[in-house]
Amino acid sequence: MKRRIGTCLGLLACAATNLPDQIPPLRPPRGEIPPGFWEEHGLSIVAGSALALVFLGVAGWLLTRRKPPPPPAPETLARQALVRLRRRPEEGLLLSRVSRILRRYLVAAFGLPAEELTTAEFCAVLSHNQPVGPELSAGISEFLRRCDERKFAPAAPQPPLGAVERALALIEAAQRRLAEPPSPNAPTPAPLPALPTSRSAFAAPHSHDGQS
Repeated sequence: MKRRIGTCLGLLACAATNLPDQIPPLRPPRGEIPPGFWEEHGLSIVAGSALALVFLGVAGWLLTRRKPPPPPAPETLARQALVRLRRRPEEGLLLSRVSRILRRYLVAAFGLPAEELTTAEFCAVLSHNQPVGPELSAGISEFLRRCDERKFAPAAPQPPLGAVERALALIEAAQRRLAEPPSPNAPTPAPLPALPTSRSAFAAPHSHDGQS
């Protein structure tokens, strides 16, 4: 038995010494592994997402921010200013302020010249403004002239003119006039005469400066 085992071990040793010293063939090398999706596009995706968030934030702020209220309409400003003068005595200072408020409203509402004009100059411009119309123009001009007469007249007892209420009524009439549709057959007013450079040409008794 021992002899057989020794014989087998000897045969195995001889077979091992007779095997050639060879390296098994290697597999061919694999190609370079391409970068993954996030490795190739991750930076662009992050940058685009950040820009999108900024854009959405700015758009949301613009849509939800509190917008400033529109400026009050000229008639609203004029009414408010006149109502504050209702309880004041009707003297020269009050008449001057009332006529100035009315003129400022007419300039804004009908697009009249904004430069300083005497009462006569202003009434001339008013009479040649087609949207105002001859009837309203005549009523406003008469009121402004009466305010001038009261401002510069001697301090004699006179019945009150009711300047504040009259100015408010004229503003209401002007608003109704503005709401009327333009008439296609309305006559074209005559050209406005050139205003003289010297204001003395418009001077009249009790209305030498004519400004209100």
